[in-house]
Amino acid sequence: MQLHWLNKNNNDKLIIFFAGWSFDYKPFEFLQCENFDVLMVYDYSVITDECDAIRLLNYNQYFLAAWSMGVFTAYQMRDELPKFDKKIAINGTPFPVDDEFGIPQKPFLLTLRHAKTGLEGKFYQNIFNSTEEFERYMKKTVDRTIENRVKELQCLYDRIKVTEKTYEHFYDKALVSTQDKIIPTKNQLNFWQDKAETIESGHFPFYNFKSWNEILCR
Repeated sequence: MQLHWLNKNNNDKLIIFFAGWSFDYKPFEFLQCENFDVLMVYDYSVITDECDAIRLLNYNQYFLAAWSMGVFTAYQMRDELPKFDKKIAINGTPFPVDDEFGIPQKPFLLTLRHAKTGLEGKFYQNIFNSTEEFERYMKKTVDRTIENRVKELQCLYDRIKVTEKTYEHFYDKALVSTQDKIIPTKNQLNFWQDKAETIESGHFPFYNFKSWNEILCR
């Protein structure tokens, strides 16, 4: 697990952002931070003592935004995190591999088996909702080795397999994209029900926003 400050400017409000599988901070640098400090968490190939660094932070207000596999990871780490004023799940659920509430098991296992080929091919194209969005991403791509990203997916699945499928109230709201090609929209809505707000986007919805505050205010 890695931490990266998207903004650290002695503000009194902190957003902690848990990214999805295979991503890093580079595609998110365009989002305006305004009067928030923003700490990004990514690369779940190893869950390390970075939790200690998070616990030592001192802010007046804390906000959580978690995306994709980050929704699962943040929920699993909930007892190690600060008390948040608001917690938003974005295109993910606490049950990320599930025939009813997440990615159905069969396609997920195919993705896992062919992760290297997918990362070299069309996986990132499927993340976005248009050619224009994909071309925008290609100007600011993830800077991680394919081997590292493949390892991360396997480690995530190893944790998912041994996680009990129970959920206690944690997230306050969920943003669900109507054109999600990674985690079926229907399955996300099955889980979140009245906590869900749909947005016209693909699995990566962030180009719909200009700032982190705009995301929090949805």
